[in-house]
Amino acid sequence: MAIDIASLATMYIKACMNHGAAPINGFLSALFRAEVKRSNHEFCILEIVLDRVKDIDFLPLLEVCMKISESEIEAVDVLNESSCALNGECALLLMRAIGQKLRVVDLLDFSFGKDFLRDLSQGGLQCQVLNLRSSHYRKLNLVGEFMWLHTLNLDYSTTLTSFREDCFSCMPNLMCLSMCETRISNLWTTIAALSKLHSLVELRFQNWLCCNDVGSSRSSGQPSSASFEEISSASLDSLINLDALTEHAIRSFLPFGMNNNFQSTNEESSDDSEVEFSFDLEDIDSSSNAPPGWNREINRLSEVSSAMLSNQNGESTCEGAFTRHVADVSFKYISQHASPICFVKHYREYMIASMPQLRVLDNLPIRNIDREKAIVTFFEHFEYLPYRRNDKENVVSILQKREIGASHTGLRTPKKRPLDPAGKSQYFYTRSLCAAKMGSSAWPFLHSLSISRSVLGNENRSFRPRQFEYHPSNSSLMVFGTLDGEVVVVNHESEKIVGYIPSSGTINSVLGLCWLKKYPSKLIAGSDNGSLKLYDIQQLAPTFKCMHPVTFDEFDQLTSVHVNSTDELFLASGYSKNVALYDINSGRRLQVFVDMHQEHINVVKFSNHSPSIFATSSFDQDIKMWDLRQKPIWPCYTASSSKGNVMVCFSPDDQYLLASAVDNEVRQLLASDGRLHLNFNIPPTGSSQNYTRSYYMNGKDYIISGSCDEHVVRVCCAQTGRRLRDISLEGKAAGCSMFVQSLRGDPFRVSFNIFLLILSSLCRLRYVPRK
Repeated sequence: MAIDIASLATMYIKACMNHGAAPINGFLSALFRAEVKRSNHEFCILEIVLDRVKDIDFLPLLEVCMKISESEIEAVDVLNESSCALNGECALLLMRAIGQKLRVVDLLDFSFGKDFLRDLSQGGLQCQVLNLRSSHYRKLNLVGEFMWLHTLNLDYSTTLTSFREDCFSCMPNLMCLSMCETRISNLWTTIAALSKLHSLVELRFQNWLCCNDVGSSRSSGQPSSASFEEISSASLDSLINLDALTEHAIRSFLPFGMNNNFQSTNEESSDDSEVEFSFDLEDIDSSSNAPPGWNREINRLSEVSSAMLSNQNGESTCEGAFTRHVADVSFKYISQHASPICFVKHYREYMIASMPQLRVLDNLPIRNIDREKAIVTFFEHFEYLPYRRNDKENVVSILQKREIGASHTGLRTPKKRPLDPAGKSQYFYTRSLCAAKMGSSAWPFLHSLSISRSVLGNENRSFRPRQFEYHPSNSSLMVFGTLDGEVVVVNHESEKIVGYIPSSGTINSVLGLCWLKKYPSKLIAGSDNGSLKLYDIQQLAPTFKCMHPVTFDEFDQLTSVHVNSTDELFLASGYSKNVALYDINSGRRLQVFVDMHQEHINVVKFSNHSPSIFATSSFDQDIKMWDLRQKPIWPCYTASSSKGNVMVCFSPDDQYLLASAVDNEVRQLLASDGRLHLNFNIPPTGSSQNYTRSYYMNGKDYIISGSCDEHVVRVCCAQTGRRLRDISLEGKAAGCSMFVQSLRGDPFRVSFNIFLLILSSLCRLRYVPRK
């Protein structure tokens, strides 16, 4: 027989006497209110408010909570609206003691500390609604069992930036998730985390709300004085019939916490089932059992229903406001509390195309036409997997197919000719393995190189890299120059120093580095003080010092050096309008080409195969191609950007030029005549100091792009311009972002291996297959 509520009250008072604690009047009042509801044949809910609960009150409350599962109480809500003196561990014990009758948990986590969040995330909870507004998560890692949870609210968690890989792994029934006004920004890791939530039908990273301006689209277009009360009686039947929404969609259509206001005709319906039901807005009472703090959403239900009804015509945007028209009525929407992810280009389409079970996004329902357009937009602007692969595959299965020569059917679009049909391309299985590695996880492996100075006898100082280059033939070697004028050759696989050239003594930074190709033991290093030297790493003394470097005439304020394909000549440019040509064999400066641009020339590059062809990029917004055989007085052609050019480079086969201008203006030009081949349309930040650098990777198949004011690396297809992945970079400490100073694709590994120079530290970023 169930324990009656009066007996619970008696039990609580006796427990308080036994533990020397005064009974909490608020708890006794909550028991009384629960008894009143039960006697009135209402749903019997007990509200436990933790605001004034202290550690001394814990044991009596725990004894009662452990008996609630055997009592007449049908559900328990645990609330915390202000600071709480109760220990976080005790608060969790109380909630877990309640068991399956725990309905709503509405907490301010700062009252309980970091240990509380960690224990909650790892241990789970049996509640149905979890409200952790303003929580202090940075990387969300809810891996514990939340088997009964259907609604999760993380709004205003302004420190939340991303998700751990195993997050949401034990939430099979989560239907509604809200993360407004967080710092989440990465589409790819967000979708990878949310894809585990197979029951999720409502998601929001912002609130689209309908304004009070309602006018006639057939009239002058001026807002009328009509208010939403005039149209709040609009029936939802027309909306429901448009897309035959399931019960899950209608539940998610209402504000969180309102799901108990209706009953389904099929309690165990799946996501694909069709459920018949009906309800009227007038039947919903704003004083019903909604969690505290959400009543204001219930009061706006008519407004939101009208907003959603108007959504049946027109297109949505994430630019802060938009207007839609239904018949002769105009509705204006505004965005509130948007997270950064909402401002990523094609955010809404990407989310809709990636989550087919989703029914409502940011308070706007998803229609069939929205889903169709989202799929078209997705395939126009994004790549699901590299090299047009359609399905995620296991690395082992691909290796097995390669051994037996099996055919492959994982290519994306049958109407298009595949890049590398099975059996007809030497790159087919290499590319398939590459796609499998990237498809196995949206989270790449990021490893920071730890280069010790112990062999140099000085462990107190750390290196401050400013520039780096891969060795042309040895995949394990790399050279980097430092802000202190040092040149360091390292084995980046073993993280050991192979060669070390100290600073010449004057204050300088090494900004230009280039290996010779035919003589790969030699490299040229240029510093901003004008110093230009040729080093041979095979001639390093036991002290790691190069004994006899070749010194060239200085080039003042140098920023760039590059050697031609035959190792006979090299060019230098810098903070001037001139470019200097040097002869490597004689060590002489042959010529200075003056006034090649109107502003300084940041980068000069020889082509990879033609020893006399080179390109220059300048902050005068021009890219110019030159030919030494024509005595470069006039360029072969000029291609202009809308902003100052930071750098330019040739594709490995010299077919294209990749030009990077300030603030993410990245374009691919035809090297033959400078015509625009592809604009990658990377969204700008608006900063004139956001210096962007881009390079080819995986041969010329993809490009990587990073900027000094952004903590993201973008990977795009060099043939279509479609975005394959954005890789967000975060430091280990809270609020510590890592900004890209320079980057390179690994020329030896066609598997999306990237080296990054971030905040004066070298990092290796690569995708590894997950088990």
